[in-house]
Amino acid sequence: MTTLVTGIGLVGTAFARCALQRGEQVVFLDLQERPDYLHERLGPVAADIPTVKADIRDQSAVLSAMRDHKAETVVHTAGLIGDSVSRQLYTGLEVNVTGTINVLEAVRLNRVRRLVLISSFAVYDRRRARGAPLTEDAPRGPGRAYGNSKVMKELAAESYQKEFGFELAILRPANAYGYGHFEGGSFGSKIQALLQAGIKGQAAFVDQKHTMDFEYVYDLDVGRAVDLAATVDLPERAVFNIGTGTITTFEDLVGAARRIFDDLKVQVIPGQPPAVSAGDPLDLSHTETALGWKPTFDMEAGLSHYAYELRRLSQ
Repeated sequence: MTTLVTGIGLVGTAFARCALQRGEQVVFLDLQERPDYLHERLGPVAADIPTVKADIRDQSAVLSAMRDHKAETVVHTAGLIGDSVSRQLYTGLEVNVTGTINVLEAVRLNRVRRLVLISSFAVYDRRRARGAPLTEDAPRGPGRAYGNSKVMKELAAESYQKEFGFELAILRPANAYGYGHFEGGSFGSKIQALLQAGIKGQAAFVDQKHTMDFEYVYDLDVGRAVDLAATVDLPERAVFNIGTGTITTFEDLVGAARRIFDDLKVQVIPGQPPAVSAGDPLDLSHTETALGWKPTFDMEAGLSHYAYELRRLSQ
């Protein structure tokens, strides 16, 4: 079978690792072909993976890609993330929302069996937090532009699924990190800064606005969750939190990095306070029951593997 993945990024390539291991054919669609990143993430097999250079805002191109490659499953990861949405709001919403509608219409017209939509824990309305882990039925939005765009994507997908009956799984990862995780605008750049500083024996400099408390999840765990969502029998309500169920403070993050690099020095650059902070962790019980998924990397294990990847790719 063939799965079309929109977006050559962290989550899409993490999923592809799993899919390729079980013999699935994978096709990527992205505005940039990114052969070097694909090779870094997937190894020599990347040279044999078809890549369609197209913009998800181009509905005919998305439609043709699914048709030409006879995709039975689509994993939709493409989009702008974090502050990049609010900085260029028209483009951010056009890519994230209109692009998703184009994917949905192509899924309908091509009679695709299943769509796995990558959303975010940013959809939750933190103002209405209950002081307990967030289940998938917690209220959505309104929030920042990025989170709002994810809510709109979910609503569009739910509308299409209700009308046309294809299988739909929606995943809401916490802040995913791994090699290449911050390129689209994520707050996660501080993690790579910490690790690169440790590898080089230098001080790490982190903007104060990036010192928030957050729930993180390592990319390999996310990729495994996406692969399960693409293959297992889905429950009626196929919306899944993907995280660790733990809020990591900035101090805890630095502490985990220092357990890998004993002499790591970190300097916070004064400025704006954090604009976002995850108050309540994700409840993972539904995901564990329905997908059979649990995270395997805690913060220290994830950072350790990430540091290994950085060293390997710098050689």
